[in-house]
Amino acid sequence: MTPIYKRILLKLSGEGLMGEQAFGISPEILSSLAQQIKQVHKAGVEVCLVIGGGNIFRGAKEAAKGMNRTVADQVGMLATVMNALSMQNALEQQGVDARVLSGLAIPEVCEAYMYRRALKHLDKGRVVIFAAGTGNPYFTTDTGAALRAAEMQCDVLLKATQVDGVYDSDPRVNSQAVKLNCVSYDTVINNHLQVMDMTAVSLARENNIPIVVFAQKGENALMNAVTGQGSFTLINSRGK
Repeated sequence: MTPIYKRILLKLSGEGLMGEQAFGISPEILSSLAQQIKQVHKAGVEVCLVIGGGNIFRGAKEAAKGMNRTVADQVGMLATVMNALSMQNALEQQGVDARVLSGLAIPEVCEAYMYRRALKHLDKGRVVIFAAGTGNPYFTTDTGAALRAAEMQCDVLLKATQVDGVYDSDPRVNSQAVKLNCVSYDTVINNHLQVMDMTAVSLARENNIPIVVFAQKGENALMNAVTGQGSFTLINSRGK
């Protein structure tokens, strides 16, 4: 299987790290994801990675309960740093060199994000994990992923989810939901399809970065996505 993308940004949800747990990180899931990343990296794909923090703390959800939104989002950003460091360790255990670059300055823990520094790490063959979103409240990790994908000039943004693509309604609720194999950015935005944050989709559209939505589960899920195999939804400007 030959990759069809040279440089990717993989967006993982924090919830996707939990496995069967109700909270935290499943060591088995983390190890499996690290092995999949190693597989595509070994195939010559340059990998950028963004992981949400929902398995530890969801800023928007806590803000809805009355917590100050700025503070809630800052706590959520720190949760993504915890996930990023965990993934870095898992990759290193697989023999893959990885660096964590944070939108928040935490020098004792990881490097601060700098555009040229990130590119240098990619040039040296390292997996680059972006943490703490944009470093600002009121922006989701989806938006942070789209921003970093644009800055790193990635060929595609791969969004791993719990379902195998984009549907016209939630397939976990509606058994009659229809899967869309290819759809345009405008359709996603205009129909409010629950794929990513709308700001993230708009940013991808403005920079003409295709989005591939695929199911995280599966031994070769990531490799299938980067080789154009398996089941997924492609979001681009043409919708075909």
